[in-house]
Amino acid sequence: MIHIFKKGTDATLPALVLFHGTGGNEHDLIPLAEMLSPGSSVLGIRGNVLENGMPRYFRRLAEGVFDEEDLIFRTHEVKQFLDSAAAQYGFDSSNLVAAGYSNGANIAGSLLFHYGSIFRTAVLLHPMVPLRGLTLPSLAGVSVFIGAGTNDPLIKAEETRELEQLLQGSGADVTAHWGNQGHRLSTAEVEAARNWLGQHMN
Repeated sequence: MIHIFKKGTDATLPALVLFHGTGGNEHDLIPLAEMLSPGSSVLGIRGNVLENGMPRYFRRLAEGVFDEEDLIFRTHEVKQFLDSAAAQYGFDSSNLVAAGYSNGANIAGSLLFHYGSIFRTAVLLHPMVPLRGLTLPSLAGVSVFIGAGTNDPLIKAEETRELEQLLQGSGADVTAHWGNQGHRLSTAEVEAARNWLGQHMN
């Protein structure tokens, strides 16, 4: 997978794995990573699917309607890439933080749904429920921050609450931060995520 890796200055910190939104790339969330955890190694991954020329992590059938078969295939693809990247770059694959926005938050959520504690900590910004009807693995010991917009035109509040309940039901420690910035990332949301991450990374 097309990606960028930046070695951190503090080897004791977990590595951050970045998942961009639709139309983004592996560089998009580097500034976010530097705000969330300066000193961490950073792996930015570009989605392998193109939608009208825009990179995504998996196909969708319509706005908000996922191609579930492709989502499952791509989830396993990203997991295999993470394993090979950990071997190549020497970061600790048992101590990773996921940071994803929109489509990127959905693939990060799907990785949690399939692989449990693949991430010790996850910052999911404007996510949806990736898959329904799935028996989730144990998420005990996993901490998740969900950034949501009360007026997000793409994601209903009930969807966010359903995701929160699914994660909690499998043992994850979930914190939801609600803002009124629509589907965009706001400074307040990023600061809330940074403060939360500072308390949950160790």
